[in-house]
Amino acid sequence: MKITELEKIEIDLLLQGIFLRYGYDFSEYSYASIKRRLSNRIEHENLSHFSELLPKVLHNEEFFNHFLSDLSVGVTEFFRNPSFFLYIRERIIPILKSYPFIKIWHAGCSTGEEAYSMAIVLAEEQFYERAHVYATDFNSRSLEIAREGIYALPSIQDAKENYLQSGGKNQFEHYYHSKYKSVKFHNSIKKNIIFSYHNLVTDSSFGEMNMIVCHNVLIYFNRNLQNKVLKLFQNSLCFGGFLCLGDKETIEYSDVSKQFELISKKNKIYKKITN
Repeated sequence: MKITELEKIEIDLLLQGIFLRYGYDFSEYSYASIKRRLSNRIEHENLSHFSELLPKVLHNEEFFNHFLSDLSVGVTEFFRNPSFFLYIRERIIPILKSYPFIKIWHAGCSTGEEAYSMAIVLAEEQFYERAHVYATDFNSRSLEIAREGIYALPSIQDAKENYLQSGGKNQFEHYYHSKYKSVKFHNSIKKNIIFSYHNLVTDSSFGEMNMIVCHNVLIYFNRNLQNKVLKLFQNSLCFGGFLCLGDKETIEYSDVSKQFELISKKNKIYKKITN
């Protein structure tokens, strides 16, 4: 998406205002991504210029919370990319089973669908009791939805086929109950998922993980921020740990590329080979 110099100035002023007022740093997100999201918001607000958002953001905290959702990466669904979960089920979990206990980090988890999907796979492979799934995001509203584990029924209906393609061993309905056009996941699936706040832009490494899943978040960052976040992931993984990225993302040309080995090109899964 083409961006003019004047639009860059407007966006920079807006992002600086957000950082000074609320502490969220979007300055190293890609301009194309920011412009696309801001364009949707000014159209919704019937505004003409990005700079018209600044007084609304600074003086109306409720408006900012809606605005924050615009800037969050919220594209997720249950068992999205079934081949990824099938590969985890068939190729990665047998390796992880050699550990007495494992930790998995879903970074940028949004409303939690992928974290629940991973928990189901672990449960079906008789490994959930020895695992903790940490699911993090900087959007508090998204985390609230994830913790509740309540989703609209249509989103579940669409996921049933993906679940089966991922190697699912039950009926998807086995893991939730339905009521009032919504579903709620059972506590047996929720019990080992820890949802918590973490900002990939400003926060430090997140424990020593056996696997990190971060799908389609890096594509919204510029090259410098991508490199910074990949270093964070490298520091957060134990030796032999697995890094799982989105299909349009890569560690190639990054500072950590030599610390990893590509083990699945199709599913963008890397293994940490050095400390």
